[in-house]
Amino acid sequence: MMDYQELGATIARLRKEQKVTQTVMAEHLGISRATINALEKGRSGDIGVRKVMKMLDYLGYELAVRDKSPWPTLEELRRE
Repeated sequence: MMDYQELGATIARLRKEQKVTQTVMAEHLGISRATINALEKGRSGDIGVRKVMKMLDYLGYELAVRDKSPWPTLEELRRE
């Protein structure tokens, strides 16, 4: 399971891989650069899911809900 800080770090990584600056992304989405920066740094818990979904969509990804498995994921096992 991904926590808030991991989500922000993932968005930052995806944005950088696509060579998009926070400023450009903010301008295209109508979201402040400070909001994007706060999410990427895990500093703001006030960002709504719509903004997160907008950012992910802009980067070519989507937010998904899935059934919780009783088994840990490979990612979770690697972190332990």
